[in-house]
Amino acid sequence: MKALVFRGPGQSVWEDVPDPGIEEATDAIIRVDAVTICGTDLHILKGDVPEVRPGTVLGHEAVGEVVEAGGDVRTVRPGDRVLVSCITACGRCRFCKESAYGQCRGGGGWILGHLINGTQAEYVRVPHADLSVHPLPGALDGKDAVLLADIFPTAYEVGVLNGGVRPGDTVVVVGAGPVGLAAIATAQLYTPQRIVAVDPAPARLEAAKQLGADAVAAAAGEEAEELVADLTEGLGADVVIEAVGVPESFEMCTRMVRPGGHVANVGVHGKPATLHLENLWIKNVTITTGLVDTSSTPTLLRMMAAGRLPASSLVTHTFPLNQMEEAYDVFARATVTGALKVVLGGQPHDTVAVKATSQGK
Repeated sequence: MKALVFRGPGQSVWEDVPDPGIEEATDAIIRVDAVTICGTDLHILKGDVPEVRPGTVLGHEAVGEVVEAGGDVRTVRPGDRVLVSCITACGRCRFCKESAYGQCRGGGGWILGHLINGTQAEYVRVPHADLSVHPLPGALDGKDAVLLADIFPTAYEVGVLNGGVRPGDTVVVVGAGPVGLAAIATAQLYTPQRIVAVDPAPARLEAAKQLGADAVAAAAGEEAEELVADLTEGLGADVVIEAVGVPESFEMCTRMVRPGGHVANVGVHGKPATLHLENLWIKNVTITTGLVDTSSTPTLLRMMAAGRLPASSLVTHTFPLNQMEEAYDVFARATVTGALKVVLGGQPHDTVAVKATSQGK
């Protein structure tokens, strides 16, 4: 099959790789019909995630069809159309029993495109399939549903829920990329008084307004901090969601939060950020970090099927699956191309030749 293979910092190639096969009785093999690119993939290519070894197939988000299931898989079967979650869950360890699937210690967590081959391929092996793939309603478009593999649960769980958004709050979202925009969309479920979006790109600020931001500000200089101070009469924001992943944006978030407020870090950080405890120790501020658990995915799936989540407006570019390298280029140059979320749809291809094991028979 064809897949996008990481070859080291700054290097990836769309090339032939061996077909995946059933390795454990809990595996499923998925034919990829729609896949997308995440900001985390760009961090990997920059060398910010050293655990990813050269030779790994990238990607952790997909929609596709089950073509083979191991003997212990009970919730899906060949022919089922499914969402492949960015997080894999064994269902047995302490963390999985607490629905903290991102911290799974039983061979799960974030492994696709990280510790094992991922989804940016024609086929993907998904371990622990019973808790790691979700059957899709027939009417749900694949290019919309794939946004539930990562960005919507990440924004909702790590941003909105960890941040403790409540009715009447002032919520600031720093970074209006795909995850930041999904945070704006899902924060509205809790009827905050206002949502402020901060980003240097005018196109992304416009997208933020269309998704429900009440005010926007450029990230340069002190414009954003002054706007938040003016809107809150100097108090600061109740919740600030960091959705960029650079030291400057995190430190700005800590300056904009009110005493007793919450800073929810969502961004993937590749460099140290300064925690100014000399200013924060007295402010009763709560700072949360986290990897998404995807425990909210079934709920978000129902909401999307009911038309309650604005997924289509986040997809700005679509490509055939074999144009993966072009899609990466467009997504990486988002400030120039205006890309929010790019979705690649696979062309029909032959059924994979699955290599059965004694566990999978």
